[in-house]
Amino acid sequence: MRIVQIDSFTTEPFQGNPAAVCMLPGPAGEEWMQAVAREMNLSETAFLVRRDDGFDLRWFTPVAEVDLCGHATLASAHLLWETNELKPDEPARFHTASGLLTATRVDPWIEMDFPAEVESACDPPEELLRGLGVEPTYVGRNRLDFLVEVDSEETLRALRPDFGLLRSLGARGVIVTARCAAPELDFVSRYFAPAFGIDEDPVTGSAHCCLGPFWASRLNKTEMTGYQASARGGLVRVRPTKDRVIIGGKAVIVLVAALRGAAAEP
Repeated sequence: MRIVQIDSFTTEPFQGNPAAVCMLPGPAGEEWMQAVAREMNLSETAFLVRRDDGFDLRWFTPVAEVDLCGHATLASAHLLWETNELKPDEPARFHTASGLLTATRVDPWIEMDFPAEVESACDPPEELLRGLGVEPTYVGRNRLDFLVEVDSEETLRALRPDFGLLRSLGARGVIVTARCAAPELDFVSRYFAPAFGIDEDPVTGSAHCCLGPFWASRLNKTEMTGYQASARGGLVRVRPTKDRVIIGGKAVIVLVAALRGAAAEP
């Protein structure tokens, strides 16, 4: 059984966010999928099963299944086109825990149609402020994450979080963002999810379901480009549309391997 490692939100190997993608012949047991994700030890491992109207798609971190993941969805779509599982002009349709997600090729980009995850302003928990060690200009929360705006890109890049404190927040993760100093970009971000075994995620597509609407309202723009300022880094295009967000990225295959043995059945 083949498993492929793909770097998402980049065209350069060893940049962006790596995801493993495994095409399964049929449904597999959760314990087996979790074991594979733990073995791969990437922020996400995606599992695909073909069905009549697309593919079932599930995502696992090394420690837990998640409800929404952008970079592993991008990697999955890229793999389907690169291996001719889909025709170049055929959209990818993924049935997921967050509903139907689609991806289309708009060369050289892949555009994914994701649900908007708009935040609401909230009082920041003490653990959040202490965990980030910064005075925010805004704090909000949606169903998944906290969103924290800071005063500058310099402040954002200098963050050295206390992951133990962030782990105790009871949220999937923490998005930190600021306006970008570079004129060709609109905003920068970082993403921390220690509760799900990911201290800092390199490039988080699903965080842009929140970042897109957030910055669209502040910058009065309908299309934007963000940069996730992790050690690996990656570019993400966003286009909010009502209750959806179009997330654009590129991807590159870096590793093809084989899993020994058959997948455990559910």
